[in-house]
Amino acid sequence: MTEARTTNTEGKVNLLGLSRRKMEQFFVDLGEKKFRASQVMKWIHQQGVDDFSAMSNVSKTLRERLAEVAEIRGPEVLLDEYSRDGTRKWIMRMAEGNSIETVLIPDGDRATLCVSSQVGCSLDCTFCSTGKRGFNRNLSAAEIIGQVWAALRTFMPYDRTREKPITNVVLMGMGEPLLNFDNVVDAMDLMMDDWAYGISKRRVTLSTSGVIPALEKLGEVTDVSLAISLHAPNDELRDQLVPINRKYPIHRLLEATRGYLSGLPDRRRATIEYTMISGVNDQPEHARELAEILRDVPCKINLIPFNPFPESDFRRSSNNAIRRFQDILNQQGYVVTVRTTRGDDIDAACGQLVGQFEDRTRRSERYIPVHQHVS
Repeated sequence: MTEARTTNTEGKVNLLGLSRRKMEQFFVDLGEKKFRASQVMKWIHQQGVDDFSAMSNVSKTLRERLAEVAEIRGPEVLLDEYSRDGTRKWIMRMAEGNSIETVLIPDGDRATLCVSSQVGCSLDCTFCSTGKRGFNRNLSAAEIIGQVWAALRTFMPYDRTREKPITNVVLMGMGEPLLNFDNVVDAMDLMMDDWAYGISKRRVTLSTSGVIPALEKLGEVTDVSLAISLHAPNDELRDQLVPINRKYPIHRLLEATRGYLSGLPDRRRATIEYTMISGVNDQPEHARELAEILRDVPCKINLIPFNPFPESDFRRSSNNAIRRFQDILNQQGYVVTVRTTRGDDIDAACGQLVGQFEDRTRRSERYIPVHQHVS
């Protein structure tokens, strides 16, 4: 898949996306000491600085050298929009003119930023608007962490001794994170790095539809929290809703999930994400099947009412159907939450993120929005 470049047309390195290890190596290659990495990372990620001349504890000579060979280039914010429920959505322009969407969901003392990992998505899940728009390319590490950086800059200055404006990050926006493995891992490292954002590994969550080889590799390089985009209790149904299941069926996905969790240094559970679609996957027999297949997986279950979008004829499950589904799982001993729909009035709810980009897969040409149908 096409990767976004680390350097621009002038050959300057974008420091925004460099992990601690890569930042230290950058300064070593310049003939500088490794400690320069901590100085510059703190200016970039904790102070939101994109101008080397503002880095007052860095020598003037080094600041001038950095301006010659490097840059701090974040995404351009095209739209900063608020929902009536307090959800906030940014549309951010990336390289080559593509734009992606990033969403902040406040909830009491928590504020969760939903970050995109790709421009579009190649998986074509039937209940997700992003997939119907097709796929363009992977985001670079700078473009992924740049969403956190740009969002936080809108809050600056803020009191760092109090609760941070962003307490949690989830890679649940546009794209399948495990299909952009290296860039996603570098960005997550920055999210958790004390020289950058210092977010707990329990508060950084990667959501995957089940790219098994990458999930098996993930435990070797990180220990972030895990969410599994499941949405069906059997292969026949999941093959229809989540096409990657045809390659990596449920039993292999759950086996890889157990393997990842067993390798963590603490006792953590995966979050099983299950979109509730009326008449499709919301019947009592589906709940009983789900309870059975998850029996030996340390997990909690998050039921997500389907959020409609123009290209889909699916409907959201009724509140009664969702409560009935939840009750069956509760009776089987599972912790089950129902996700409150947030930001749907600005198309910022789960499954509604689309952005603007050229679809290299040409998949978007196959879908005609419902509101364009002629009776």
